[in-house]
Amino acid sequence: MATQLKNLSDFSTAGEIPSAAGYSFGIVVAEWNAEITNALYQGAYDSLIKYGAKPENIHSYGVPGSFELTTGAELLLKNKKLDAIITLGCVIQGETRHFDFICAAVANGVTNVAIKYSKPVIFGVLTTDNQQQAIDRAGGKHGNKGDEAAVTAIKMAKLNETLIG
Repeated sequence: MATQLKNLSDFSTAGEIPSAAGYSFGIVVAEWNAEITNALYQGAYDSLIKYGAKPENIHSYGVPGSFELTTGAELLLKNKKLDAIITLGCVIQGETRHFDFICAAVANGVTNVAIKYSKPVIFGVLTTDNQQQAIDRAGGKHGNKGDEAAVTAIKMAKLNETLIG
């Protein structure tokens, strides 16, 4: 596995990260696997603040599980003027095919919402084989996917502003 010895949240080679000041963000967090998703949320929120977002410009909402992230993102974009949405969830492989259906549905749904609204909707959903892999990617040895999702949201909000205005 390529990530075995790597901190995935090391942005030292990611190029310049624009200021988040002046942008509004939505964060939709799955409540299922809360130990993991709360850590992802904290990483995303802290990174947005670190790069200049104002707390009043970060709108956070919980949804029951990862499957509902798509609906949460769409409802936010319908009801709030936001520059980017971050979806955060965690789906851990089990003994059934449920994992495959949920992961595919969420990935496709997030993409479709982004296309429908011409706004960045960031896929910050862990899709892991086990709990330890999730822990490692939610503030553990591989960094925090929430941090990565926040930096992606900032960069995409900037790109959207640059290209569309």
